Amino acid sequence: MLPDDEHNRMLLGNVHPATWVNPDPANRYNLVVIGAGPAGLITAVVAAGLGAKVALIERRLMGGDCLNAGCVPSKALIRAAKAWSDLRRAEEFGIHIPPGVTYDFGAVMARMRKLRARISHHDSAHRYKSLGVDVYIGEARFANAEAVEVVGPAGDRIVRFAKAAICTGARASAPPIPGLPEAGYLTNETVFSLTERPSRLAVIGAGPVGCELAQAFARFGSQVYLVERRHGVMPNEDRDAAQIIEQSLLRDGVQLLCCGSDLHVASTERGKRLMVDSHGQRYDVMVDEILVGTGRTPNVEGLGLEAARVEYDTTGVRVNNRLQTTSPRIFAAGDICSKYKFTHAADAMAQVLIQNALFPHPFGLAYANVDSLIMPWCTFTEPEIAHVGLYPNNGKAQGLEVETYTAKLDEVDRAILDGEESGFARVHIQKGYDRILGATIVAAHAGEMINEFSVLMKAGAGAKVVAGTIHPYPTQAEVNKKAVNLWRKAHFTPRTKALLVKLFAWLRRG
Repeated sequence: MLPDDEHNRMLLGNVHPATWVNPDPANRYNLVVIGAGPAGLITAVVAAGLGAKVALIERRLMGGDCLNAGCVPSKALIRAAKAWSDLRRAEEFGIHIPPGVTYDFGAVMARMRKLRARISHHDSAHRYKSLGVDVYIGEARFANAEAVEVVGPAGDRIVRFAKAAICTGARASAPPIPGLPEAGYLTNETVFSLTERPSRLAVIGAGPVGCELAQAFARFGSQVYLVERRHGVMPNEDRDAAQIIEQSLLRDGVQLLCCGSDLHVASTERGKRLMVDSHGQRYDVMVDEILVGTGRTPNVEGLGLEAARVEYDTTGVRVNNRLQTTSPRIFAAGDICSKYKFTHAADAMAQVLIQNALFPHPFGLAYANVDSLIMPWCTFTEPEIAHVGLYPNNGKAQGLEVETYTAKLDEVDRAILDGEESGFARVHIQKGYDRILGATIVAAHAGEMINEFSVLMKAGAGAKVVAGTIHPYPTQAEVNKKAVNLWRKAHFTPRTKALLVKLFAWLRRG
């Protein structure tokens, strides 16, 4: 973990303590959890809290990608970049910043490491031990379908189980680009070790990771080239939403090279040379660093899955909708088996796993079903994109007729006052009903605002509930109600109005 400073030493002391002594194994555990990322941590601590005897095995850093190389460090960097961007916009708000005001990128990254170390206590080996979990630091390998061998610094242990959970997650991977391995590159696992800002940065992949970090580094003054093989950015999102993000990136100075093809990389004395075709033009640029923001590889190697009769492929471990693998005693959760690579998805899957592994169906509880999860997500660019549920094409594929209503933020008073008018709320409603099928929000706080739709969908409540709910004024979340009011207005038909006109005329006569 670089750099070697007090913050990273504190982090490692929590998530991979050098003096850790693995416990003597119990005769048999109710649940053995392999991997201490979000899915594994939640699985272990909830199961132990219920009274189960639990072992948790981690070979690298407890907290997984989320704490060490994902959500936590990236959001700290993004927040610092926003603070600097807000200063540069200060004149719009009548605030005059004196010349010479600048930032210290090294201090920005030190702040990130300090906060990450502070948060790491929640995922620490000592904390989990205090909560009743037997924590093992070492390599885990299935000996068979009922036991795991733990290879640790102080010797091996055989850990036997009634049930096991594979929560080993996934790691960053790079596409097969000629010259890239030789030139060297950063991923989310290494970029947060930087202490100096790269003057020139190429980012490969305009998905969530690529867009978030491209914008952050561009705001700090890096010349950023964002390379995407498909058209535009955020190719899996609502196209209107993605277009707003693209324009925001361009305003921040990102140069987008989309529809990129024939990409080559070479190492030179002057830096890393990147050559790519984009929209019929050949680009040949020099950069200091290349950040790969696309691709994830499941961590299945070395687990002895064959000995446990657990089937897997290039996408990860095979599970059914109860998160049970092909070996009946063994379950899986998180990035190792999910199409949703989010911390909150891992958390939700852990809850499903616990119910199905510890409380099997013969005891009278219905199986928890991962297919029934309503999964929101958010990309933390500025503005943010958040989504939950179906897109219209998904609904049509399921035989549903979908009506879509969009309210723009430039019609919301609070967004105007905040200078954050770029965005909208878009809600998809089943035709003939008020059932909410999905929603997309583009706004500065979209990740917070999407929760209203997520709760309604989980509760089975419809658009009428939003329309009848009082929203505080002035808030940007009013845009949610405005979108639903468009649905209500659309269903106020001329025939209904004509009947009301006759009614009011009759009342006047009385």
